Order: sequence, then structure tokens, then C-alpha cells
Amino acid sequence: MTRTSRWPTSLRSRLTLWYTVLLGLPLIALALGAQLLFARTLQSRTDAFIGDALTAFSRELVAERRATLSAALAIQSTISEVRFRDLHIVILDSSGKVVDMTPPQERPSPEDRRPSEEVVARILTTLRAHDLSHPVALTVPSQDGSFRVLSRPLLVANQSFRLTGAYSLRDVDDMLAQVRGVFLVVIPLLLILGATGGYFLATRSLAPVGSMANRAAEISATNLGQRLPVGGGDELVGLATVVNDLLARLEASFAQQRRFVADASHELRTPTAILRTEADVTLSRKHRTEEEYRASMTIMRDGARRLTRIVEDLFLLARSDSDQAVLRREPLYLDEIVHDVTRSVRPLAEARGIKVEVEEFVEAPFSGDGGLIDQLLLNLLDNAIKHSPHGGVVVVRMAREGDEYHVSVCDSGPGIPESARERIFERFFRVDAARSRNETSATSGAGLGLAIARRIAEMHGGRLELANSGHGVTEFRLTLPAGDQPTDARETLTV
Repeated sequence: MTRTSRWPTSLRSRLTLWYTVLLGLPLIALALGAQLLFARTLQSRTDAFIGDALTAFSRELVAERRATLSAALAIQSTISEVRFRDLHIVILDSSGKVVDMTPPQERPSPEDRRPSEEVVARILTTLRAHDLSHPVALTVPSQDGSFRVLSRPLLVANQSFRLTGAYSLRDVDDMLAQVRGVFLVVIPLLLILGATGGYFLATRSLAPVGSMANRAAEISATNLGQRLPVGGGDELVGLATVVNDLLARLEASFAQQRRFVADASHELRTPTAILRTEADVTLSRKHRTEEEYRASMTIMRDGARRLTRIVEDLFLLARSDSDQAVLRREPLYLDEIVHDVTRSVRPLAEARGIKVEVEEFVEAPFSGDGGLIDQLLLNLLDNAIKHSPHGGVVVVRMAREGDEYHVSVCDSGPGIPESARERIFERFFRVDAARSRNETSATSGAGLGLAIARRIAEMHGGRLELANSGHGVTEFRLTLPAGDQPTDARETLTV
């Protein structure tokens, strides 16, 4: 059973919700703080009013005592003559009994703020629960509203009394209720306005994202040249730029794949056409001599070998592109491989009237795939032999600099044109396509040799580059990381 999440899934709704929450929390805190501040301020003013009234009452009582002989008469006279609006005064003796007080409210009336007899009794009960030798300030709740009560000691004619004033907080409560009502109306309105504004801003801010999403939905393998619109702030500009760069790489990759497939199809078509044509010609006549059959089979064998080499090269490139090529690393000597490959291509070079020389050699312990390194060097030497003129020289040099081996293969050919130097490592690229196909070669002759050589170098953590090219000299330099001395024994080389 799938549970439905209450959290909005839309980014626009989430931003609006967060904006509303972040706006609402300070407003609520402000309302609570203002309510508390108003309540304390009004209570302080009420206490000040009651205190001033009790002070004035005590002065009048002292003056009245001077005019009379009895403290009780002075209290009774002052209570009857001195009145304060909405202030109820009660005088207690030292035992807590009521000496006199202003008349309580007899009938409930909205205009009369005096407490009823029941409320007066509750106030007196609450007062008697406190220490009457010290001033007391408290709030007594009731059905008619709360009352603020202040009580202080009073000395009249050397007699101890308790002067108490009770003031209705109905007006204060009404004012606080009005403030709460204002907040209860204003805060939701502000939240609604904030949510509306937040939704509008989120919609406007995310509009470029919608445009990018719509454009991205339109992009497919057939129109990878399109790009996402750039705009909407630094973050969205950065996102669009990254995605556009990704699309550019995908477009280049797709173009390379299409070119690779087209070139591969073209290269495979030639040997297959030779095989099919030679087979058709051979089978077109019922009777042929043994020499004719042998010649025909030789042509088909050469075509099949070239086809096999092309397929193997393509398979190696495909595996390396998909990171499925497995390096069988083993301890070996790089100089031995250079020596063996150089010796193996000498018959081919001598058949073309070209000399292969090794000028410099160093002992080079290495860890790698011997078969792939052999193929890399074979491709370099075959490429040098093909582009050297009759009577030319191919020179192989080997050196160590720090933690790197450098193997240079130089030929004495006409050099590589400036316009072709950036493309010589591309697959199926040939400076002279006709000569590469027609000449005898140790490789497929399909323009894959240098591309495979560079890929093998990269798989071993090295690099292959065109170090120099000019009339009479072309140098390819292979750089590989140096390894430790292998533990197995080796034979002495004679070059």
C-alpha cells in the first residue's frame, strides 16, 4: 500500500511554504512579545494608579485623624468622603478583620467596576493567606473580571491597620483582547499576502527552469545541436552552462560514433568486396588451372587477413572506449619489447629498402601488458616505415628521465602537413589514404594505428604525442611511467 506524502512535491509549492513559514514565525513571535509587553505595561500603570490612590487616601486619613479623637471615626469619615473611580478600598485591622470599606456593587452593571460582595470576600480570603506585615500585590480572578489588588501596612494613632485597594481589570482585559483580535486578523492577512508574493516570486524564479525542461524534452539524438536557454540568475546560468557543455560533449561523442561507424563500414567494405569479387570471378569458370586457383586464394587470404586486423583493431578500440579492456599487467622489460618489435619489422623495412636503427638503449623494468605494448610499438614502427622514402632510415631511441621512460620513433619521410597534425590521432584518418591502403603493412592500414597506440599508452598511464615533424624528420614520442626492477631473470640483449 502506497502512503501519500503530505509534503508538497512541487518545488514551487515547497518554496512558497518555506517562505510563508519563515515569514509567519517572526510575526507570531512579534505578536506574542507585543501582547506580553502591553500586558506588563498596563499592569504597571494600574499598579501605579492604585499606589497613588492609596497614598492620597492615607494622607486624607491622617488629616482626618487630627480633626477627630478616634481612629475608627477617622477611617469611617475618610471612607465616606474620599472616593476613587472604579477603586474599591478596604481597611483591615491587625487581626485581619474588616474595619471599613467602600460599598461593594449590589447589582451587576457594565458601568460599575466595583467588585461584588462575593468578589470582596474572595479578595479578603486571598489577602489573609499572605503575610500582612509586608506590602502585597496580586491579581484575583472572578466571573465579573479580574481585579488587581495592592495592600500595604497603615499606622493610625499608633494602631496598625491594612490599607487595601482593588481595581477592576475589565478595561485592561478588553484592550488586550482588542490587541489580540488585531493580531489574529493582521497576521493571517500578512501570511496570505506573503504566500501569494512567495508563490509569484517562486513562479517567476523557476520560469527559466521550466523553459530549460521544455527545451531538454525536445532534444534527442537527432537534434543534439540545440542548447538550453541561459538565464535566470547565477545558479541557473551555471546549471544551464553545465548542461549545455554536457550536450556539446554528447554531440561530439555522437558525431564521433557516427563517423566511426561510417568509416568502419567503408573500411570493411573494401576487403569484403575483394573477397566476394574474387570468389565470383573464380567460380564463374568451370575449369581453372592450379596456378589460377592459388593466385585467387592468395588474394582472398590477404583480404581476409586485412579484414581480420581491422575487426581486431575495432574490437580493441570498442573495449577501451567502454572501459572493458583488461590490462594483464606483469613484470617485464620495456627495452626487450622494443628490441623484439624492432627486429620483427626489419624484414618488412628491408623489402622497401629502409634501414631500422637503434641509437640509444637503457634497461627499462616495467609493469604492463606486454601484448598491448608490443602492438603499440609495432604500429609506430609500421607507420614510420610506410612514410619513409626508399633508402631512408627509421631511428629508435630510448631514454629514462626521472620516473618516466621515453621511446622515440623517427622517420626520414616528408613530414606531416600542418593542417593534418591535429588529426593524426583520429580514427580512420590517413594523410595519404591511397598509399596507406595499397602498401604492404604490418597493420590493418585503415588509419587506426596511431589511435590505438595512443589509447594503449593512456591505458598504461602514459601518453603518445607528435614531438617533431618537418621535412626529412618526423618524431613520435612515447612516454610511460617507470617501474621497479622485475624479479625474474633476463637474457642479455644484442641489438
